[in-house]
Amino acid sequence: MQEIIKGHAQIIEALTPLCHDESAIKHTADLYGNGYHWFRLENSRKIKDAALILKRFPARLIMISAYENTDASVETKELCYHFDVEGIIYNLTVTQNNEWPIVPSITPEFANADWHEREIMELYNIKVTDHPNPKRLFLDEKLDSGLLATAVPLSVMMNGASSKDLWERILGDKEQQR
Repeated sequence: MQEIIKGHAQIIEALTPLCHDESAIKHTADLYGNGYHWFRLENSRKIKDAALILKRFPARLIMISAYENTDASVETKELCYHFDVEGIIYNLTVTQNNEWPIVPSITPEFANADWHEREIMELYNIKVTDHPNPKRLFLDEKLDSGLLATAVPLSVMMNGASSKDLWERILGDKEQQR
């Protein structure tokens, strides 16, 4: 494990207090020895603190992934922020639920978060506070936020084009619209 975190122990030590306990932190490596660090933050407000920490090193925001957590007992949305520091990836996950329904913008710290956060607001209907430019990217303002979350993803359609599950979902959606 030491060779994975070598040179970046300061980052790990700074991010650790933002997690609720040690089980929320994992360190992995791929077959080529590339390091990946995973931090599940205590709540979504902590992403701002984490962004300030990573900015000091200096980190590069790679992307922000938004997805629904289907493993949880209550349906939740999660955001995973992927950062690079000298070729080592730091993944910071925050959960959106009734207790923490919003996430603060990190665009002031990482300018390239602008596009990602606007996309998350538009396509996933996740509230991002204090965003400097919250205008939509793609969809007309008349359409509801998060509208695409109800669509059948292309990957599902391609993988199950002739499956019973896909057609039940499509027909079920049509039935609900009636």
